[in-house]
Amino acid sequence: MSHAPHEIAEEFPDKTDRIQQLKAQDAHFRKLMGDYDEVNLAIHRAETNLRPTDDLHETELRKTRLALKDQIARMLA
Repeated sequence: MSHAPHEIAEEFPDKTDRIQQLKAQDAHFRKLMGDYDEVNLAIHRAETNLRPTDDLHETELRKTRLALKDQIARMLA
């Protein structure tokens, strides 16, 4: 784990067992999780100036993260 804010386990602390189950059994869920982690890390790097980016790009990253989180939440429900 990267210890970046907004990690899925922190966003859904009551669903950790379900997250592990889906990661083990569902390739689409694994892909969503990987995509989410990648975007989340990019946002964290932009916020901490490890990899600065312009405001428009950071906003697009945030929108992508939210869309991925929504898909993940639906699968966890």
